[in-house]
Amino acid sequence: MFIRRTPTRRNAAGEAYHTFRLVESRRIGNQVRQTTILNLGRHFAVPEALWPALCARLGHLLGLQGDLLPVAVPEAVEAEAQRLAGQLVARAEAPAQPPAPAPAPEFVEVDVHSLELAQPRSVGVEHVGLHALAQLEFEPLLASLGISPITRSMILAQVVARMAAPASELATWGWLNETSALGELLDLSFTDLSLMRLYRAADVLMKHQERIEAALFERVRDLFGLEATVTLYDLTNTYFEGIEAGNPKAKRGHSKEKRTDCPLLTLGLILDGSGFVKRSRVFAGNAVEWRTLEGMLTGLGAPAGALVVVDRGIATEANLVWLKANGYRYLVVSREAERVQPEGEVTVTTAGEDTLRVMKVVDEAAKEVRLYCHSARREEKEKGITRRFCERFEAGLAKLAAGLSKPRGEKRPALLQERIGRLKQASFGVGRHYEITVEANAEGTQVTSLTWKQTPVEGSMLSDPGVYCLRSSEVDWSEEKLWRTYIMLTDLEAVFRSLKSELGLRPIYHSKADRSDGHLFISVLAYQAVQLIRRQLKAQGIDESWAGLRKTLSVQRRVTASFKQKDGRTLHVRKATQPEAHLKTLYAALGLDPLPGGTKRMVA
Repeated sequence: MFIRRTPTRRNAAGEAYHTFRLVESRRIGNQVRQTTILNLGRHFAVPEALWPALCARLGHLLGLQGDLLPVAVPEAVEAEAQRLAGQLVARAEAPAQPPAPAPAPEFVEVDVHSLELAQPRSVGVEHVGLHALAQLEFEPLLASLGISPITRSMILAQVVARMAAPASELATWGWLNETSALGELLDLSFTDLSLMRLYRAADVLMKHQERIEAALFERVRDLFGLEATVTLYDLTNTYFEGIEAGNPKAKRGHSKEKRTDCPLLTLGLILDGSGFVKRSRVFAGNAVEWRTLEGMLTGLGAPAGALVVVDRGIATEANLVWLKANGYRYLVVSREAERVQPEGEVTVTTAGEDTLRVMKVVDEAAKEVRLYCHSARREEKEKGITRRFCERFEAGLAKLAAGLSKPRGEKRPALLQERIGRLKQASFGVGRHYEITVEANAEGTQVTSLTWKQTPVEGSMLSDPGVYCLRSSEVDWSEEKLWRTYIMLTDLEAVFRSLKSELGLRPIYHSKADRSDGHLFISVLAYQAVQLIRRQLKAQGIDESWAGLRKTLSVQRRVTASFKQKDGRTLHVRKATQPEAHLKTLYAALGLDPLPGGTKRMVA
């Protein structure tokens, strides 16, 4: 066994280059022929002086050479030998599948003390991820767009990697090469390719974003029989690690993760009622929520009369007028400041056994309905919020009042009023619920007393906690139907939580705008696959978060077991470990082979 450097044709720039091959001499009849057993690619980095040691160590690992002399090699050579040995075993031909349901037994006499286990690689999440993408017909879709086979495999790898080990593209490259068996399942050696292939695959993906999103959503509609009548829309943001001066969309804005020290990007998602993504779009980090709705819905191709559900931040009067004018129905959280306590006996019971009081009020002239709701659970939450803000505001007032009795405390009326104004500005609105009295001496030069009294404003969170209002064009719907349709919007919030915590939406490390958009789009594609898996499992009575499912799936490995046979040759068998009980249940629910990758056998 030896390594050969072979000159090849010139590349597009007219430069000559070489490839490297692992070659073996084999006797065929009366002749000895040299046969390439592995292509090492253009970027084979082991120095030529170490090639003999590499081949010798590789021979020992494969059992082609005896162990008469110990083989001591540098760490880099050992790692490369282990990698090449794993590739050779993984690429061995699997035994032909017999027509009978069970294969015939095959017995081999081996030395049990010679057992070695090598090349453990994770395979569970990869197996399920590829299964989901196959159901979405993702690779045929990429092929129909004219994307080359290797680039298609790179795109599949990035989506599955985002499901299994969400991280930056650089970290993904390390995971693909060092941890995962995904290359075996895709029949692709990532170590023979360059990191730049991974980045360029995302660039290619972004060129076809709209067509891919439209095709995938049509596919999930066919799979699950979805009716495209409900459209949910909301935004979230992600932050950069770095200054990102080269990305025009990277702007400082209101960070939902309180990362005011970082520039942001905003991701807008349109989903249907089942939680699948119809369309995604990346906005600047300082995008104003209510200004994005028209741009997202325009050109979406939503059917006439589709129902649009949005949260309070987007439900401006201008947006409602636009929705009506363009034939959309709507169900939104009202932006009206005044709260109205629902009257009557109509109630709705939530999935969490919370009982809501609701009251429906129809405006016949405007052809609009308002649903006033009161939640006891929400009331407790809002009481806690206002209590904390009130305590903070009163503590500030008490500090000012205490200063009146101190020699150096502020007593000048104008400056004291200024400090009270600052307290109100920082009070998150609770300052308006207080009557503050400032008394000065006869000359008006010094404040002598500062007192306050809480006077809750009617129709506010302080006076009516737990109350909110929904507005809709569906005047004929019942109270329960209006509320349960609105609750779909909470599923969108769950989507964002999944993207951010489970699928690596945050943070972003790229400096180019297209690469940043590509990072977000890959997370969206990974979410589509995760949503398909969870929906299918839920139909089988398995309702778990992706984080929990991923933990179960990640335990399974593909391992190479090597034995010395009685005839002196070495038997290498590569297969997946047996799934544990819960993992076996998941595979059965999805209709998957519990031993992904099959069995590869090689005798050397």
